[in-house]
Amino acid sequence: MIELSGIRDVSRVVQVMPPDAEAAAALQEWAEQADSLLDVSALDLSHADLSTADLAMALMTQTVLRSAKFIGADLYRAHLEGAVLDGADLSSASLVKAELDEASLRGATLDDADLGSASLWAVDARSARLRAAKLHGASLIDVHLEGADLTDASVRETSVKAVLDEHTVVQGLTGTLFGPATIGQADVRREIDGLELERWLNRRGAKVHVLTPRSVSITYYAKFSEGYSRSNPQGIVRRRMVNGVAHDEAFTRNLRWEPTEYLRLYQLGHNEVDHAEISEAEAVAFIEDVTGQAK
Repeated sequence: MIELSGIRDVSRVVQVMPPDAEAAAALQEWAEQADSLLDVSALDLSHADLSTADLAMALMTQTVLRSAKFIGADLYRAHLEGAVLDGADLSSASLVKAELDEASLRGATLDDADLGSASLWAVDARSARLRAAKLHGASLIDVHLEGADLTDASVRETSVKAVLDEHTVVQGLTGTLFGPATIGQADVRREIDGLELERWLNRRGAKVHVLTPRSVSITYYAKFSEGYSRSNPQGIVRRRMVNGVAHDEAFTRNLRWEPTEYLRLYQLGHNEVDHAEISEAEAVAFIEDVTGQAK
């Protein structure tokens, strides 16, 4: 086990190094640097044990984390987009405001984990365990929960636009959520919402109330610094408010909307790049111009 204490008196713990040499070297370097963020994007940390480690804001985009352990770890605002967490153990971990879009959590354990305001879009969580997990304000959009175990989990204004089936366990699930959900039975799928969804869940032991959906609002911003202007921006970002939860995204070089920390960092005074609100039409024109140049 490697353990170092940083300048903020936060312990850096690597209980077990992964077999992959490149990943192990990256973890070793991080453990030895007292005030650096962990960046292991696209590396293979399978079977690593980072239980109780401070991994807040860590960059683990597209990282392979099969059967890794994060028991009691702090993953606040961690970037886990596209990560493979199949069979991983995140029991009692804090995943508050973590970005898990397009991640795979098949067979993962998240018992007692806190996923408050976390973003889970297009996540495969089939057969995952989320017993007593807190999902308050989380966004589970297009998430596969077939065979998942949500025994005694709690929701609070949580968007659960997920796929459920007869093997999804919801005994003791409590709180409030937004639908609709898709119910898979044999080879047939149907979407249900409102009272029908509420009854479907509560007949299976849940005690939840399905809320009436709120409208979705989107605000666009043009980013500009020296040499750029509102009408000729260097990039654009948007803030989507879905059921009261803010989702910030930037239109990237990959020619798609992807999560961004820009607006949050700007509010904290960490960005020199300025921005101004623009209309949807201006945002569409920028995207059409960028995509046209890329062809």
